[in-house]
Amino acid sequence: MQIPLLDLSAQYAAIREAVDEAVARVVASQRFVLGEEVEALEAALAERIGVRHAIGCSSGTDALWLILKALDLGADDEVIVPAFTFFATAGAVWNAGLRPVFCDVDPATFNVTVETLERAAGPRTRAVIAVHLFGQMAPMEDVVAWARERGVAVIEDAAQAIDAERTPAGGGAPLRAGAAGDAGAFSFFPTKNLGGFGDGGLVTTDDDVLAERVRKLRVHGGKQMYHHEMVGTNARLDALQAAVLRAKLPHLDAWTAARRAHAAIYDRALADVPEVLPPAVLPGNTHVYNQYTLRARRRDELRTALEAAGIGTGVYYPAPLHLQPCFAALGQGRGSLPAAEALCAEVLSLPVYPELGGGRAERVAEAIRAFYG
Repeated sequence: MQIPLLDLSAQYAAIREAVDEAVARVVASQRFVLGEEVEALEAALAERIGVRHAIGCSSGTDALWLILKALDLGADDEVIVPAFTFFATAGAVWNAGLRPVFCDVDPATFNVTVETLERAAGPRTRAVIAVHLFGQMAPMEDVVAWARERGVAVIEDAAQAIDAERTPAGGGAPLRAGAAGDAGAFSFFPTKNLGGFGDGGLVTTDDDVLAERVRKLRVHGGKQMYHHEMVGTNARLDALQAAVLRAKLPHLDAWTAARRAHAAIYDRALADVPEVLPPAVLPGNTHVYNQYTLRARRRDELRTALEAAGIGTGVYYPAPLHLQPCFAALGQGRGSLPAAEALCAEVLSLPVYPELGGGRAERVAEAIRAFYG
């Protein structure tokens, strides 16, 4: 039995009729960019996430870039970014004309903390990007409080975390990913919990001024065609992608529940294997498991053994951002962020997609246990 890291074909087979009808609807309308499909998706997601504005765009990367440009920061301003995350988090900062400053992460949750942000902060810090990595929220009540004291904007990179929630440590109403900071960025890349048939993204915010700037920036910087108030770009969401996402959205709750059930199987089965550390869930968090990522001794050997057994895995991520050649000029060399560097040598992601079922999660866990004897 082959167990892939992800099986999108199984998802499509289960909802094929609804998705095909949605695509056919757009084709019949011949309206392929923005329009009613995008507006309907934006309204549904704004309500679901709990924000006043949800603005569809071309990718999660562009969602970050649009937020950064809309904040109208200066060329010498710095944005704190975790070193352990996907490249787009820092790439968007660089391409917005700003300077990324890398911080370390909590080695248990993989996310930033107030302590890691404080060590990276400086007089030019104007924003931080808190990544909700693999589907678990950072401690946003602490991050936001820290940022407010310094007049720093908080951007949530929620690309992997749609529907993730956090109940603050001090109590109060749950915070939902994308609604806790000044703005949130989501990705609808096909591998995400809510994924399209190509690229797509979303910006969320309660800030009316920021939302208006983002809407202009995604269409070359103006509301009226051929009249440009700022230099924007082409970052629009296609109607086809919006229609597919609308067809998938009613299934998201069930898919998330299935991901969490598979994660619980791994947690139980691997709890007594000292060579692996299942992902830690911060108290108060609802993890949505875009990836189930553990830490493993002899990670590369384990991965080879699982591959030989027909089990797909992933390494997210093999190198921290501060050690990427393109950021060498920033001067944060090896040894400067030890937790991020250690994680890159240890992390391994296991299959956790909703359709995994049929005893396959148990088989993956058994293979890991067998490897370690």
